[in-house]
Amino acid sequence: MYLFSKRIFDTIIVAVALVLLSPLFLLIGFAVILDSPGPVFFHQKRVGLHQKVFSMFKFRTMHPGADQKGLLTIGNEDSRITRTGKFLRRYKLDELPQLINVLIGNMSLVGPRPEVQRYVDLYNSEQLKVFLVKPGITDPVSLQYFNENEIMSHYADPEEGYIKEVMPQKLRLNLEYLQHRNFSGDIRILLKTVARIFS
Repeated sequence: MYLFSKRIFDTIIVAVALVLLSPLFLLIGFAVILDSPGPVFFHQKRVGLHQKVFSMFKFRTMHPGADQKGLLTIGNEDSRITRTGKFLRRYKLDELPQLINVLIGNMSLVGPRPEVQRYVDLYNSEQLKVFLVKPGITDPVSLQYFNENEIMSHYADPEEGYIKEVMPQKLRLNLEYLQHRNFSGDIRILLKTVARIFS
């Protein structure tokens, strides 16, 4: 019943949101194009339910090809980020296209954030349990690591810090979420996420 209700809720909320936010999508699209050459959307391969790989959508916030220079974003002054990108990232507006992923069905509004294959390959058998559910746009980890790029800037070697400290902590929180998840809890996470964005 929980999964059925969750899917119905996701579909209704996302369908309404996409209609209401369509003018904002257009405005952001124009801003991205005017700021730097390249596509409006950025899509990246992420690992989802049952370890199935899918394309996750975002508004492009970096110069084309910037992801080839590293998967982690370090601090707010990363030279790869465009001027418009900084604004979009600050208010998490770059994540809005993932509503399309939810409508398609390879993501949910609430669930463990999807990871790239490079880091998934490092998961142990217990950590792989996060793939028993659909990934989401937000989750308890997103709230705790709301400013993750700033956190990563404090590491001398950001990737090593992510792999050895941040990633295990995030996975521990994800597994805790899986054990206690319920519909009302998901609603609370959504509301807390919205409140955090505008705080």
